Amino acid sequence: MFSSLFLAFAVVSLAQAVQFNVTVGGGPLRYDPQFVNANPGDTIIFTFKQSNHTASQSTLAQPCVQAPNGFDSGFMPVSSSNTNGPFPAAQYTVQDMNPVWVYCKQGDHCQQGMVFAINPGTQFAAFQAAAMGNTTVSSSLSASVTATATAPTGVITATATITGGGQTVTTTYGSFPGSAAPTSVTSTDHKVVVGGSTLTYTPSNITAQIGDTVTFQFMQKNHTATQSTFADPCRSLTLTSTSGQVGFDSGFMAVASNATTFPTYTIQINNTAPIWVYCKQSGHCGQGMVFSVNAVESGANNFAAFKAQAIRLNGTSSSSTSTSTSTGVQATQTKSSGAVKNDRGTRVLVGIVGVVSMAGMFLA
Repeated sequence: MFSSLFLAFAVVSLAQAVQFNVTVGGGPLRYDPQFVNANPGDTIIFTFKQSNHTASQSTLAQPCVQAPNGFDSGFMPVSSSNTNGPFPAAQYTVQDMNPVWVYCKQGDHCQQGMVFAINPGTQFAAFQAAAMGNTTVSSSLSASVTATATAPTGVITATATITGGGQTVTTTYGSFPGSAAPTSVTSTDHKVVVGGSTLTYTPSNITAQIGDTVTFQFMQKNHTATQSTFADPCRSLTLTSTSGQVGFDSGFMAVASNATTFPTYTIQINNTAPIWVYCKQSGHCGQGMVFSVNAVESGANNFAAFKAQAIRLNGTSSSSTSTSTSTGVQATQTKSSGAVKNDRGTRVLVGIVGVVSMAGMFLA
């Protein structure tokens, strides 16, 4: 049941309201679209797909905590065998132009970035990053998400002087033992193709400098780019960390076989520590679908050993091997169009409306 009760009877003469259709879950842990810009009287229809999700109101300051007197759809379980519907739905009617913040309160879904907003302005990225336990930043409507986590053990502060492009720059950076020093004053974006005809990241092992970005482009099927550790290649860092570290996770990126545009997910390199990545789609990591940045190839924890570890454990168990793991990265997620979809939905002509609803005009 909803946490607060509202009774409203609206009389709107020859006015137009907008209905926004939002899909909840159904594979990826996300709301689609992730935010909308709406006017008072517009309605949001949350349609719940597979698994068991909610649409629960929170706040910008505490994204994963239900707001006092905020609306709550309650859990909406949908069987994995139900692919054609009908699907449960809940409706929320927009009251004013103020931002409304929404999250899924199932398990750690919110902490994995499963949030939604109405009229967020430029704050959606900050809201989602805060939900994921990361430093928040301002963003445009492209809904970039910047997430900076704690630097790993073993990273030390170093200083290097770099000459290039007609300029000399002295930089202070986080250096991991055995890693290379910076060699360029400019940043580079490293493109990595995920999936397609093979269960691979291409390339599967790269060297990147501080300030560089790595953009994962997801091809056909349904894959992820999820941060793990050398010791546990096929388990999320967020789940295995004993010190509260939060690893990045693109979430599932479903791409149709006939797709012509492809979603991307970008991380920014903040230090030289190795970054270990895997695909959390069932069975993929155990078949060697892993990736690394700045693996120290001269040491025991190199990329080949990481991949062998993933295959040996077959994505089901952990190893007792200890290692330092980088979480000093930033993550930026975009839809295939380069921006998060902001679908105005279907316009509905409203005459006289009488509504009895719960939690701020929220109907199950």
